[in-house]
Amino acid sequence: MTTLLRTPLYDLCIKQNARVTAFSGWEMPVQFGGIQQEHRAVRENAGAFDISHMGKFVLTGLAAIAELQTLVPSDLARLSEGKAQYTVLLNEKGGIIDDLIVYHQGQAEGQEQITLIVNAGTTQKDKDWLLAHLSDRVQLQDISREQALIAVQGPNATERLQALCPEEDLQAIARYHHLTGQILGEPAFFARTGYTGEDGFEVMVPVAAAAKVWQALMELDVEPCGLGARDTLRLEASMALYGQDINDDISPLEAGLGWLVHLDKEADFIGRKVLEQQKANGLERKLVGLTLEGRNIARHDYPVLQGNESVGIITSGTLSPTLGYPVALGYVPPALAKPGQTVDVAIRRKIFPATVVKRPFYKAAPAAKVAKA
Repeated sequence: MTTLLRTPLYDLCIKQNARVTAFSGWEMPVQFGGIQQEHRAVRENAGAFDISHMGKFVLTGLAAIAELQTLVPSDLARLSEGKAQYTVLLNEKGGIIDDLIVYHQGQAEGQEQITLIVNAGTTQKDKDWLLAHLSDRVQLQDISREQALIAVQGPNATERLQALCPEEDLQAIARYHHLTGQILGEPAFFARTGYTGEDGFEVMVPVAAAAKVWQALMELDVEPCGLGARDTLRLEASMALYGQDINDDISPLEAGLGWLVHLDKEADFIGRKVLEQQKANGLERKLVGLTLEGRNIARHDYPVLQGNESVGIITSGTLSPTLGYPVALGYVPPALAKPGQTVDVAIRRKIFPATVVKRPFYKAAPAAKVAKA
């Protein structure tokens, strides 16, 4: 029997009456006060998620960015110090090994430094892949167990977090930018990124400081949130979940992530030829957003039908707490991918109509404009 790992905040979350579940090898909070309550808190106020289970790597080297360029389809040469890029690691088939965020932290003594945040369940797989494909000119440091990660998300997230780090100007950090600073006198990495569709930050601190930061957030009326609300929030925002919506057999073009594929970049990368062929010849499937009526929820692996023929598959689905009706993501043939197209979904041996819609299902009001770092 495999022993589940626990984050530095596990004991504190248990004291807050968290219900826990097994997730990617970790024992994680699924909810505290309830999924609906936590979801609403993030949409209307501010919520905090313990995401310390995520993998965290630091790459250091003279040509760290140039070497990472060969493993992702995005043009990392566009990144300057303080900026971040959401992207994917690709295999030779153009399939997605993992999705991740690349943070360019500048240079020290001529060495480029990059921080990578990867999924918990793929941390070892990603590490092995990187070590196998990066030269010895680039050093990989795995800081996954040394650093805690807390996501503070919602329209009031920046204001709440700012109270704990008065020395930093969080409003000056643009979306997908980051900086290093201090929080409650502890070293911290602040990134204006997130997985909820709302404004907010992901804050990385040393393990010893995690409980202090978490408790301080709670005292500022930030709602503790679990994986349940994290899933409904990200699905409303049409953000892919690795292992469900994307995997090693799905390309970023099929997954609707074409915006991060830069085929015009000079650097060659693993999987490039497959993506070029898909671009030239067309795709066999596309990820689409679907809405249903009533309370007919299309779940993972439910078949998508056209007539009596199975033509696709649902990857994620829920009853949207914000919108009040069921939403889902799924793969269908390109001919059925246009918004307004209707298909059927088999739910518990019954057939229900679904409509293809433009993604995301929900989009937050834009945050106040800030100066780029």
